[in-house]
Formats: sequence, C-alpha cells, structure tokens
Amino acid sequence: MRRSRSSARCARGSTVPELLARAGTATLRQVALHDVRFFVRVGILPHEREHAQPLALDVVTWQRAGDGAWPTVDYRDLWAIAHGVVSRQPLDYLERIAEEVGEACLERLPVERVRVAVRKPHVTLPGPLAGAEVVLEVERRR
Repeated sequence: MRRSRSSARCARGSTVPELLARAGTATLRQVALHDVRFFVRVGILPHEREHAQPLALDVVTWQRAGDGAWPTVDYRDLWAIAHGVVSRQPLDYLERIAEEVGEACLERLPVERVRVAVRKPHVTLPGPLAGAEVVLEVERRR
C-alpha cells in the first residue's frame, strides 16, 4: 500500500504532522489553482454587462495538520467553487467575486486561510495596461 508523503511514517513511527505538532511548530500546507479562466459578463458598464470577456482567478488555500494527518482538499472543489460564483452572471465587481469565492472555501473546505486573486485583462481605461486585479485574503476565526 502506498502512502502520501504527508501521512508517511518516519523512522520512529510518527507522521510528519505528528512530529511537527510535538515540536510546537505550526506548519501549513498549500493547495492552489492558478490562472483558472472563465469567459463571463463582468463589470458595471453597459457593454460589460452585455458582452462576455475573459476573467482569471487564482485560489490558494492553506491547511493545518490536525490529529496527526493533513486534511484533504481536492482541487476539483476549488474549481467548482470558483465556477459556481462566476456562473451567476452578470457579475458586478471583482471584489465581490473574490469575497464569495473566499467565503465559500472557508465554509465548505477544511482550510485555515484562503487567498483569491481575480484578474480582468480587458478593462476600459484611457491608457495601456495589462488588466485589473483584486486580491483578497481571508482567514478562519479561531
């Protein structure tokens, strides 16, 4: 039987999270999706509400080892949460998208912290730019 690295036993019979807990070390593990792309109607201007445009998200979660094992976070769940939020179109603000994705991750997944970045490459401004981005970090209350 093959074990994941995070639950593998060390020479003395303890898992890595158990050893770290005994040492008083707070260790976090990351599970992330980067540059998840959707084509959505997003923005408050009339043309943004009528015509779909590209939107990209990064969703990064942090988990803390508990009871000698790491909680399982399936990155398919991260994608489903992001997809669920952006499917409710038209969308108004990037900030609200980031908030909804972050809140849903904390509600549904065994995570301590979430970072959500939402990027909109096609923004209407008078000068050249690569796009707009909103970044949100939320943490579970203890």
